Amino acid sequence: MLRRAFSSCGTHLLSLPLCFPSSSHNTFHSKSQNFDAVASFNRMLRMNPLPSIFYFNKLLTSIAKMKHHSTVVSLSHRMDSFGILPDVYSLNILINSFCHLNRVDFAFSVLARILKLGFQPDNVTFTTLIRGLCFEGEIGDALHLFDKMIGEGFRPNVVTYSTLMNGLCKVGNTSAAIRLLRSMEQGNCQANVVAYNTIIDSLCKDTQLTEALNLFSEMISVGITPDVVTYNSLIHGLCNLCDWKHVKTLLNEMVDRKVMPDVVTFTTMVDAFCKVGKITEAHDVVNTMIQRGIEPNVFTYNALMDGYCLQCKTDEAVKVFDVMVNKGCVPNVWSYNILINVFCKMQRIDKAMYLFEEMCRIELIPNVVTYNTLIQGLCHVGRLQDAIAVFHEMVSCGQIPDIVTYRIILDSLCKNRHLDEAMNLLKIIEGSNMDPDIQVYNIVIDGMCGGGEVEAARDLFSNLSSKGLHPNVWTYTIMINGLCRQGLLAEANKLFREMNQNGCSPNDCTYNLIARAFLQNNETLGATQLLEEMRARGFSADVSTTTLIVEMLSNDRLDQSVKQNLSTFLK
Repeated sequence: MLRRAFSSCGTHLLSLPLCFPSSSHNTFHSKSQNFDAVASFNRMLRMNPLPSIFYFNKLLTSIAKMKHHSTVVSLSHRMDSFGILPDVYSLNILINSFCHLNRVDFAFSVLARILKLGFQPDNVTFTTLIRGLCFEGEIGDALHLFDKMIGEGFRPNVVTYSTLMNGLCKVGNTSAAIRLLRSMEQGNCQANVVAYNTIIDSLCKDTQLTEALNLFSEMISVGITPDVVTYNSLIHGLCNLCDWKHVKTLLNEMVDRKVMPDVVTFTTMVDAFCKVGKITEAHDVVNTMIQRGIEPNVFTYNALMDGYCLQCKTDEAVKVFDVMVNKGCVPNVWSYNILINVFCKMQRIDKAMYLFEEMCRIELIPNVVTYNTLIQGLCHVGRLQDAIAVFHEMVSCGQIPDIVTYRIILDSLCKNRHLDEAMNLLKIIEGSNMDPDIQVYNIVIDGMCGGGEVEAARDLFSNLSSKGLHPNVWTYTIMINGLCRQGLLAEANKLFREMNQNGCSPNDCTYNLIARAFLQNNETLGATQLLEEMRARGFSADVSTTTLIVEMLSNDRLDQSVKQNLSTFLK
């Protein structure tokens, strides 16, 4: 399909859509179960007399467990239309489904209905609502509901506390989660392993290993036995810090406590070793897990492949892929993404395309990363038309392009001097529900400057604030470079001086760029001042600047005092 598209697709981008409705891919088995459950529901409605609410609740629970929450909502409405009076249990199921559908507002309407019917909400009601609020990032509202729950005389249980702790940790407020743990203990509600695991995991992710290990010791001292999840969190945190000694100690302690390492434990270590180039150690871990009767899973193999790819050992990565397949472990989209990425970086695009087409043959759905990697690889080797063909294939398959996709295409259009197409695409992005970031504008401004459209680039630069964006160091550097290339040195220097005033400090690239412009225009006094300022800030002349200074020092017509000043920057 792609090969046919390659032969017919040009660079016209005006009709490229920005968003597409997402589609869910439920398994046939799940759909079949849902159909059976709905059929059972319909049979129950035809019974005379109607079954009790208990049987309807049982059916709704099974549908909710299959994650068919829209069906739960629909069937609840049908129960109402038949005059079947719900109880708190059935209304809690409905609240849960609304929360999973990201409609917490409707869930609160169900709470109002519970009160209107004269029922008493229970811990499940409040915990489910708190979970829904946390999932939507409304932590403040979740805390308010929690306080209101206590104020109304309800006593939160360990599940309620753990749900709120998890929400706090998810938004990075681990300290508040710890305070909640202390409050829980004071309120005579005994914390369990889940509560401690939630906070320990968050501390580990925040690289606060000392605090995590202290909490680990505390849970043991109060009689709570750590499980494999506890140890996996700590091992993951220690691996991220490359603290192999403590990882080994924790593994030994884990086994002593009769908590057996699982595939997650070993895969965490394999991944950590691979990321720091310790492939041999990673293989040793894989051999150990196999000896213990634990089969590596797709994530283990992916970590190994990624490790080889980081060292550009592509053949070894492919061997790992083949071993995985031969052992009956089905590759996932990330398995293919890893290999496609390394082949694209090595400019072996045909091999990357073969893997992409293989994914389609085995009905493995490429994700946005797959498409972005392939589009980037094609653009990198100058195959812009083929990249756009892949983009169209992406769209036709219902995969929604993200801002990275558009950055890649914009960059390639600009580098290939298709500025009109680039500007048209920018207008489409600006008119969509996608928020273009400063990197998007940096690409376009750089393309304009490279194409000699400095006036248009300057206008776009000046209008950034009206778009709610602030130029970063690269925006300034790109614009200064464009002005210098057009011989507008005074204006470039003015913009350079404005950087600090606007709270954006020049970097070494900015200094070297404008210093060279001064040297090339024989503005040696200004160049010397810039080079001195650059050195005072801890930057040094790069290869291009140094080469230019050496060439100027060999010029017999240059004043000796100037040569003496310039020579100091070569030391």
